[in-house]
Amino acid sequence: MGQKVCPTGLRIGITENWRSRWFATKDKFGELVVEDEKIRQFIKRNYYFAGVPKIEIERTREQVTVIIHSARPGLLIGRKGVEVDRLKADLEQLTGRTVDVSVIEVPKPELSAQLVAENVAQQLERRSSFRQVLKKAADVTMDAGADGVHIGISGRLGGSEMARKVDTVRGRIPLNTLIARVDYGFAVAKTKYGTIGVKVWINKGQIPPGTKMPEEPQDAPNA
Repeated sequence: MGQKVCPTGLRIGITENWRSRWFATKDKFGELVVEDEKIRQFIKRNYYFAGVPKIEIERTREQVTVIIHSARPGLLIGRKGVEVDRLKADLEQLTGRTVDVSVIEVPKPELSAQLVAENVAQQLERRSSFRQVLKKAADVTMDAGADGVHIGISGRLGGSEMARKVDTVRGRIPLNTLIARVDYGFAVAKTKYGTIGVKVWINKGQIPPGTKMPEEPQDAPNA
């Protein structure tokens, strides 16, 4: 049997930071994990159009800080912050806690594996040729400065009777090199013939010696 490890979980604490950063006692831990998942599902479901590849959550005793990475922060913030205020109110109603929302812009969406996977899935749902979709997505990612990209799709491609898997690989994808900044994303395309899974790995190069965590952009808009 294959021994498969989540590419993100493998790099937590090395090149990836924790998505949820808080401490809780044993009796509260499970409740807060479920609450985190509800927050992420609510944001992805209602603000999918804003291109949200990652949602980070920090907690104090009664306050929840939600950090949303977005490729289109203007749509998420809204005119004079109306949309982000509405989101904050919805999250406070969902959790029953004080919520603070911060929005960080994704500088290069073409280098975000989750956004690339969602883009491929959307094009497959529009019945675009899967070979052309894979080729274009790989070319755009490499042109944006990636050291390597691997896109895999599986399912009833093109409406075929039997499910199959097709992969496109460009450059280097060193999955076992932990100092390599390999981003991973997954999305599902719901087509007429069934669901098609999309997996994307993007190699952004190695982190400099002595650096544990990659720095996030500091000049991003906050709300």
